[in-house]
Amino acid sequence: MQCPSSLDALSAQATDVLGVYALLDDLARRQGGLRVLSDLRREDCPPRGVYFMYESGEDRTITGSGPRVVRIGTHAVSRGSRASLWTRLAQHRGSRAGSGNHRASILRRHVGEALIARGDFSVPSWGSPRGTPEGRAHERPLEEEVSRRVGAMQVLLLPIPDPPGPDSERALIERGVIGLLSQHGEPASGDWLGRHASTPEIARSGLWNVRHVHTTPPPNLLDTLERLVSAGPVAH
Repeated sequence: MQCPSSLDALSAQATDVLGVYALLDDLARRQGGLRVLSDLRREDCPPRGVYFMYESGEDRTITGSGPRVVRIGTHAVSRGSRASLWTRLAQHRGSRAGSGNHRASILRRHVGEALIARGDFSVPSWGSPRGTPEGRAHERPLEEEVSRRVGAMQVLLLPIPDPPGPDSERALIERGVIGLLSQHGEPASGDWLGRHASTPEIARSGLWNVRHVHTTPPPNLLDTLERLVSAGPVAH
């Protein structure tokens, strides 16, 4: 991933990165700050929207101060889908009891694969399409560690109440921001867990995303993001 070495050498794309982070900082101020995922409740989530995740130890060094985004996601990008933002986030977080199901969350699967590749766990059945009772019992310690790590991530939620579909503004924001940050965003820290990911797109991009990392952001990305951020409520 190519990153600018100084603000004096910013490309047009890197300037857009600055713009995205400025808008996300504004969104965080409007909402009273980031929220820890494990503390989030259903009533905290808009029915539809885009989420931005941040991870402890992953900070911006080029585009200002503060944490860098490590994952962008949404839900209901297929026509007729009834998935909600809360459902998607709860799948990533895992159960309140501390376990979870990596077969229902691609984020959990990626984090678990990175822990295995780093040598923290040996779980041959991880990522297999279907689990067995014996396999799930063996997977449980890793599911619990994934829940701990993902649950500790902070989230920022952008309400976008448009209908489900691949042409929704939620899908546009997800694709565009992933493409922009993966190709022109901040580098991951040297000890970021994602550097051990078995999927090279994660290690190279610094994001827990695979889809859309090679997407060219649409020219109206910042204008659309600014309009959506400005339309949201302000916390008191």
